[in-house]
Amino acid sequence: MSDGGGMGDGGDRVRGFPAFPPGRRARQTRAWWGDAWIRALEDTSLDQTLLRRGRRFASAGQVGSITVSPGRIAAEVHDGVQDVFYRPRVFVEPTDDAGWVRFLDQVEAKAGHIAALLDGEMPRDLVAAADDVGVRLLPELGDLQPECDCPEWGDPCPHATALCYQVAWLLDADPFVLLLIRGRGRRELLAELRRRTARPQAVPRVVPSAGAAGVPAVQAYARPDPVLPGPPPPPGSGGTGPELPDAPGVPAEALRMLVDNAADRAAALLGFTAPGGPRP
Repeated sequence: MSDGGGMGDGGDRVRGFPAFPPGRRARQTRAWWGDAWIRALEDTSLDQTLLRRGRRFASAGQVGSITVSPGRIAAEVHDGVQDVFYRPRVFVEPTDDAGWVRFLDQVEAKAGHIAALLDGEMPRDLVAAADDVGVRLLPELGDLQPECDCPEWGDPCPHATALCYQVAWLLDADPFVLLLIRGRGRRELLAELRRRTARPQAVPRVVPSAGAAGVPAVQAYARPDPVLPGPPPPPGSGGTGPELPDAPGVPAEALRMLVDNAADRAAALLGFTAPGGPRP
């Protein structure tokens, strides 16, 4: 598999995946969101014969390398019946910029969403929350729009069908493929979430109560208790946490994002800022 560059250059918005070997059943998925993709495909098909041919092509490994980009998936498929290669493409409506802002608001609202995505899971409640704000992640009946240079009259043709079955396998392994189809790459999304987490926080101004003289620091620390380390810097003060090593299956950058997200929420609970407060 290949993965492109970061946000800004668009390099993260095209990914190529090597061909699957033969021997896997077309409907073999492990994840509920992969099943939902297949259901949208099969509900769209009006010709069960073409659908069965597409399943055979997918299971026999007759689909070449798959290219995924916003709103588009494509591959070459070998038609074993006609012994010729065709080039199916399937189009999906991408999410607009305003929709991505609303989607990221939902991801940011719950730290478990970020962790689940990084762990290769697509939480049902995240999909439901996205639907609630008008952002459709999973396709429904009629959302998959196939095209192919083959002479078949059916819609979808067996070559586009085979491509869609194998894309369900890609979604199984990495839900970020679904997000890329909808318009945003993995690195781009993580970079935006990291920017949101790192935004400066409002530090409250402490106003002593009337008549409170306070306690001198020397007196407060002149106790037999062990000397405690100083408190961590408040959010937005420029302080940085410790360096984090790579964790199994989670790169250090992603782990740092999760730590920063947790610190942001802790700061909100301690009164540094209100959750979901204004951004600069």
